[in-house]
Amino acid sequence: MRARKHQLATSVLVIGTGGSGLRAAIELAETGVSALAVGKRGLDDAHTVLAAGGINAALATTDAADTWEQHAADTLQEGYLLADPRTVQIVAQGAAQGIHDLERYGMRFDRQPDGRIAQRYFGAHTYRRTAFAGDYTGLEVQRALLQHVSRLAIPVLSTVYVTELLVDDGVVFGAYGFDLVDGSRYVIHADAVILATGGHTRIWRRTSSRRDENTGDSLRLAVEAGARLRDAELVQFHPSGILEPENAAGTLVSEAARGEGGVLLNSLGERFMARYDPERMELSSRDRVALASYTEIKEGRGTDAGGVWLDLSHLPRETILTRLPRVHQTLLELQMLDITSDPIEVAPTAHYSMGGVWVRPEDHGTDVEGLYAIGEAASGLHGANRLGGNSLVELLVYGRLAGQAAGDYSTGLTGQRRSLGAVRDAEAEVDRTLSLDGGQNVRALQRTLRNLMTEHAGVVRDEDGLRAGLAALEDLESRAADVGVHVDISGFQDLAHAYDLRSGLLAARATLLCALERRETRGCHNRSDFPELDPELQVNLVWSPSTGVRQEAIPPIPTDLAALMHDVSAEGKLLE
Repeated sequence: MRARKHQLATSVLVIGTGGSGLRAAIELAETGVSALAVGKRGLDDAHTVLAAGGINAALATTDAADTWEQHAADTLQEGYLLADPRTVQIVAQGAAQGIHDLERYGMRFDRQPDGRIAQRYFGAHTYRRTAFAGDYTGLEVQRALLQHVSRLAIPVLSTVYVTELLVDDGVVFGAYGFDLVDGSRYVIHADAVILATGGHTRIWRRTSSRRDENTGDSLRLAVEAGARLRDAELVQFHPSGILEPENAAGTLVSEAARGEGGVLLNSLGERFMARYDPERMELSSRDRVALASYTEIKEGRGTDAGGVWLDLSHLPRETILTRLPRVHQTLLELQMLDITSDPIEVAPTAHYSMGGVWVRPEDHGTDVEGLYAIGEAASGLHGANRLGGNSLVELLVYGRLAGQAAGDYSTGLTGQRRSLGAVRDAEAEVDRTLSLDGGQNVRALQRTLRNLMTEHAGVVRDEDGLRAGLAALEDLESRAADVGVHVDISGFQDLAHAYDLRSGLLAARATLLCALERRETRGCHNRSDFPELDPELQVNLVWSPSTGVRQEAIPPIPTDLAALMHDVSAEGKLLE
């Protein structure tokens, strides 16, 4: 029996219903352009809700001397000079408007006694510029955006899995997908498409991303449409992901735990950060703490399960319950562990894709006409180490700008492009995938991929390991051609997993090849065989299947911003 079909049309299609996608849809609706947002998760369950820390903007409500220029300089400094200076400038200049937009939508920020938005230190910031809502900022951002989406009556589909972007002669005209529950097909025609489907951190064994999110959808969809990727090797590892239970491995223990006085211990009971950063200890930068923990584990001083201990038990119980309530609750729920008396077993976990789809800094347009990418799907802002609090402001600024650009592009068209052949090809590919009856299990192959990337492209990399990873990937790709896809009473999840696997394999190839090319240590990218930073590699690495890895020059940093760049002490501050 043929699957039921839905054929829809809109001016702009937004794929992804996290913070960046919703912000883009709001911009379109408020400027009178019709938009449709589609996602594969519940609206209140987007990855955005996991962001705890805050949103950066030089509001100067706490430190009057702060400016957008200093915010930009701090971002460039923390990114080890790999961020695009134009992108950084646009975000820093637009950050305050992003905050004011959220206020207009009804977001409940923490405030000072006089009513002004409170701001705190967060990582390598010169001034206190991180606005927040307790330790649930991302949850509150998503709530405020959803409230405004509802107010504007923006249509949203929440169980649609997009398998392919529809492209004709280098121009996007929509997307094809299926319903995760009943398998019905969707052909969505659109003048422009905004890709807001996250990063690729789920292809590592331990990740702060949850099951079936950040599997590399953005990278595969964009590349198959004709776009390129930039800096896929630059992935930030968070120092403290839990090890158990297995289905929650990598779930974050907020860095606020270290900010409040938590200490890291190895299996010998040593406070090992004294070996790696004796001045800042546990308040060192995220990349350095992750590398220290990795080294302790690798050299045999880790726990039996392959972690280290994060101990808060010396802190007053009241401090933990009032300052770290989410951490306390999470560990009780997942492990029945009371952190007021017992240490937490943690290890580095893949946390954030700083690379992504190549985009223009002005509007986040891609190589494909009519296609835009925003949020963690895009690249350009973070360089080799993300400045804490910049991810949420990025989605606000570029959600607005990409929404404006896509709307202008749509209204400027004199006709709508269509290609029946492209639609038929997309339909046939889903049919073919559904008919696969091979002996390989999709979930098992995904697990193999996560182990492969953890072993060969984790916190520390080297030439032999990366080449071994590529060889293992080729074997895995051949096995993936023999999977079986089975629909059952639970719906079409197995079909989605098959596409997730394809996305993960492509993302892994891009990551391994770019990591091999970057023969230096810079920020989050640690090469044990090239331990020093190489000034000649102050370039972006751009990849596509047709061209391989190419080096791309980074525009010069404006002299006024360069003059403001300096090493920032993180003493006494929460980190990233």
